[in-house]
Amino acid sequence: VQLQASGGGLVQPGGSLRLSCAASGSIFNVKTMGWYSQAPGKQRELVAIDARGGNTMYGDSVKGRVTISRDYAKNTVYLQMNSLKPEDTAVYYCYAKIRIRSAWGPENEYWGQGTLVTVSS
Repeated sequence: VQLQASGGGLVQPGGSLRLSCAASGSIFNVKTMGWYSQAPGKQRELVAIDARGGNTMYGDSVKGRVTISRDYAKNTVYLQMNSLKPEDTAVYYCYAKIRIRSAWGPENEYWGQGTLVTVSS
């Protein structure tokens, strides 16, 4: 299983960015998908996460400014980020909890390679 993230880049303060992450491989069911961020010198922290069925959580620092959404048919998760601030600068990692191969297959956690978001004028 692989998670391929895209959409990072340089944006000015107050701007918007949309991240995408697609899961591929021997997937039976994608239970949870989400995003974490890690700024230089800091621990990885939750940005947003969505468990299949509508259970969604957002990190305190981004509430009201980001929206997570999923395309279940494409095993893809999106993160729409608005009103970006310089302190949002970080590497953003896609996360997924996936049951592989069959209904009786194991459920594993996976991380994408990270995509850099830089908020600067």
